[in-house]
Amino acid sequence: MEAEYEMVDVTSLVPDLASDQGERAVSTRLLTIPDVEAVVVDLETKGVTVHGLELDTIALRATIESAGYQAA
Repeated sequence: MEAEYEMVDVTSLVPDLASDQGERAVSTRLLTIPDVEAVVVDLETKGVTVHGLELDTIALRATIESAGYQAA
């Protein structure tokens, strides 16, 4: 039997995210993670939502931090 994977959305608050440049930096890094299908950044709310298969929240947070931002 083939394993079934569930699509999920994980949203993180990134308080210092305030520019298009930051949005691109975070999105570009997150899209390098296997199983990440899409990234939506809302600069107004400082939210970063990642859509994908069985996402690892620790890896997502570490990736955001590697782009120079703290994820809450």
